[in-house]
Amino acid sequence: MNPEPDSLNPTRRGMLTSAAALIGGGALLHPAHAQDPHAGHKLPAATADQKPPNTQAAVSTGKTEVFAPPGINYKPVITPNGMTLPWKMVDGAKVFHLVAEPVSHEFIPAMNDHTSLVAECWGYNGRIHGPTLEAVEGDRVRIYVTNRLDAPTTVHWHGLLLPSGMDGVGGVSQKAIQPGETFKYEFPLKQHGTFMYHSHHDEMTQMQLGMMGMFIIHPAVPEPNPPDRDYAIMLSEWLIEVGARRPDPNEMTDFNIFTMNGRAFPGTQPLLAQSGERVRVRIGNLSTMSHHAIHLHGHFFKVTDTDGGHIPEAGQWPETTVIMPTGSTRTFEVGPVYPGDWVMHCHMLHHVMNQMGHKFGNLIGINDTGLDKTIRKLVPGYMSMGATGMGDMGDMGMNVPANSLPMIGGPGQYDYITMGGMFTILKVRDSLPADGSDPGWFISPPGTVASPASEADLQRDGINPKAATTAPATAATHIVSAGRIKLGGCQMH
Repeated sequence: MNPEPDSLNPTRRGMLTSAAALIGGGALLHPAHAQDPHAGHKLPAATADQKPPNTQAAVSTGKTEVFAPPGINYKPVITPNGMTLPWKMVDGAKVFHLVAEPVSHEFIPAMNDHTSLVAECWGYNGRIHGPTLEAVEGDRVRIYVTNRLDAPTTVHWHGLLLPSGMDGVGGVSQKAIQPGETFKYEFPLKQHGTFMYHSHHDEMTQMQLGMMGMFIIHPAVPEPNPPDRDYAIMLSEWLIEVGARRPDPNEMTDFNIFTMNGRAFPGTQPLLAQSGERVRVRIGNLSTMSHHAIHLHGHFFKVTDTDGGHIPEAGQWPETTVIMPTGSTRTFEVGPVYPGDWVMHCHMLHHVMNQMGHKFGNLIGINDTGLDKTIRKLVPGYMSMGATGMGDMGDMGMNVPANSLPMIGGPGQYDYITMGGMFTILKVRDSLPADGSDPGWFISPPGTVASPASEADLQRDGINPKAATTAPATAATHIVSAGRIKLGGCQMH
């Protein structure tokens, strides 16, 4: 799969969303600001491990790179924009090696009108998030953790049943792993399901900089009817100020980048499936503060597992949205899937934006006629925005500061997609490219695409677009009059 299909590469229009560049709902387009991408922005002080903007960032190779040695008795999981950590057998144990280290990470690739968004993070094995660990119930795992950070760290195996001394909590169950040290964790796997791993030392800093990953344990007895495809997705949130190259780990509430496997749309790889298949999606949420409501279009699914175990079939029910509490995993299965491009995204609306700003005036519904001309006498280059919403911000052609993003997504097949952030697409086709690459946009059969209504259609069905829509007032619609409650009113209001 290509992380950014050709269909997302045409000229992408953007806007400057930083509060510092938005004054009363308007943006400065003065030439001096275009020459200095950091004008008006307070940038954090540089630190020793920050790299120049042209540093090569760690990004997905464009393939899911499943490590599947011969003889395994499970269907390997796929981590979009990620990979599975290789292992080897030594004296009956599966041996893994995790390396905690600084990572220069790309959240969204460059497009024609802006550079990529790259930040200096901390992760594992050159990745944000760390590679997926994959094993089988009953395995004995031996996991070496090498610390190449300048700070102590540990690794907690979130949700696993194991000896207390292997739980990975600094100061409680072990000494912290000092810079340059390698620790060994070893324990048997006593359960199966979808789990996670993350730092449990200076958690506020280390987890907010990206030190987390998925841990998938397959059942000892192979499933009699496994799904056709099995995906793993980690949700996370970040504050990356416009123009900065370091996520702010001190933030508590005001996050502006929301990711799936460390990438924000349009940098997220699509999930692929063939028509009629059954698809399993495993989601972990290690966002700092936020829950997420992950919604899939065009299908319903059943949540089959939590990180506490399998849900008996009698306890499952159909959903189209799953609530993801922070610190938890949920696994759902959907199928059969139907041909099309089906959006899957967080339904908390600011979570499908990129570097969303909110410290400026609300201009929705104002009459801005002549406003720009008047203000430009005082502020050359001023342009008011937002009187009709934010949906047209993607094609305004505004300059974007270095290492920052327009706050909405990218071009789609029909129009500009006005979502970004925690957003991806389930692409279902009757047949898929043999190499697993992105099949491009779905071509809908004739007559199955919403389109402008014809005059003949309107006349046939008696639809008058210009007809009044306000219903006559009745006693039931006037709840309170002259201090008295009338018929049809709520007795509490």
